[in-house]
Amino acid sequence: MINGKKVLNRSLRWGMVGGGGTSQIGYIHRSAAQRDGNFTLLAGAFDIDAARGAAFGQALGVEPERCYPDYASLFAGEAVRDDGIEAVSIATPNNTHFAICRAALNAGLHVVCEKPLCFTVEEADELEKLSREKQKIVGVTYGYAGHQLIYQAREMIAEEALGEIRLVNMQFAHGFHHEAVELQSESTRWRVDPRFVGPSYVLGDLATHPLFIAEILLPKLRMTRLLCSRQSFVASRAPLEDNAFVMMEYDNGAVGTLWASAVNAGSMHGQKIRIVGSKASLEWWDEQPNQLRFEVQGEPVRILERGMPYLSPKALAEDRIGGGHAEGLFEAWSNLYRRFALAMDATDRRDLAFLQDFWYPDVHAGVMGVRWVARCVESADAGATWVAC
Repeated sequence: MINGKKVLNRSLRWGMVGGGGTSQIGYIHRSAAQRDGNFTLLAGAFDIDAARGAAFGQALGVEPERCYPDYASLFAGEAVRDDGIEAVSIATPNNTHFAICRAALNAGLHVVCEKPLCFTVEEADELEKLSREKQKIVGVTYGYAGHQLIYQAREMIAEEALGEIRLVNMQFAHGFHHEAVELQSESTRWRVDPRFVGPSYVLGDLATHPLFIAEILLPKLRMTRLLCSRQSFVASRAPLEDNAFVMMEYDNGAVGTLWASAVNAGSMHGQKIRIVGSKASLEWWDEQPNQLRFEVQGEPVRILERGMPYLSPKALAEDRIGGGHAEGLFEAWSNLYRRFALAMDATDRRDLAFLQDFWYPDVHAGVMGVRWVARCVESADAGATWVAC
C-alpha cells in the first residue's frame, strides 16, 4: 500500500511550463506530483501572459525570481543555479509540446508531457532518440492508466485467466461537445483548431487514452493494420473529427475496435475497455474505476473491488486508502507521478535492471500514440481503407 512515504531519499526539484490559473489540467499535475513528496515545485513559466503567470506562481509559493516569462528563460535560468530544477512538466496546448520537450531534453531535464507529444511521426521519433541520447526520461500523462484495477487486469491477462485474447473493444465517447460549445468556451476552442491540435481532435485527445491502456494490458500483442472512419458532426470543426471509428488487427489474430466521440449526447465520460479471451472477459469503465468485471463463460459475473485482499500483490501495491473507499483520478495520476519519479531516479543512477521490468507511459508510448493517430488520419482521408501500422 502507498502511505505517502517518499519512494526516493529526497524530493526531485521540479518545474512547470503552463498549467497556470486558467488551465484545466495544471492543478491535477501539481496535486499528483507533490502528493507523496517525490517532487517539489520550485520554478515555472506558468502562463503565456508573463505577469499573470508570475502572480500565479507566487500564489503557489514559488519564489518571484523563479517565475519566468517563458520556457526558454526558465530552462536557461535554472541551468545556472546549484539548486536548479531536474524535471519539468509540460501542460500547454498541443502545438507547443514538441519544441518545449526538445528544449527541456537539451537542457538536461527529465520531462513529463501532456499528450500528444507532437504532431508528426518524424517529430516523435526525434524526441525518442533525443531522450536516449540525453539519458533522460519522457513520461506521457495517460493518467487513467494509474488506476489500481488496470494493474489487476494486466496481471490476470498475464496469468492467462482469459485464455487466448480474441477481441479488444475500446471507447472514449462523451457528449459534452455535441454542439459548438467552442463558440463560448476558450478552453475548448483551441482543441478544435488544427493550428493548435494538429491533424485530429478526438483521435488524439480521447482515443489514445484507452489505446494506451490496451497496450499496458496486452504488452505482447502488436497491431498490424487498421481502418478508420471519422466524421465532423459539428460542421465547423472540419477537417477535424468529433467522432471516429477504428478497426484494428493484431499479430495473434485478435481484432480490436475503438469508438472515440465528443458528440455522444448524454454520456458523461464513456471511457471503457473490454478484453475478450477464449475463456473469459474483463471490462473496466472509468466512471466506476474501483470495479473490474470478470466474466467467465457459464459462471456468474464477478465484480472485483479495488483494495481487497484477493487482488494481486502488484495491484495492491498501488492501493492508497484501503478497500471500500473510492479512489479516483487524482489517485491514478499520483500513482503515475510516483512511477515517473522512480524512473527518473533509476535513469540517473543508470539502474538498467530496475528499468527493464518497470513500466510507465514513456516516450515510446507517446511515439506509438502519435503514429497511431497518423495512421488513422491516413486511413480516413483515403476513404476508410486499411493501412499498415
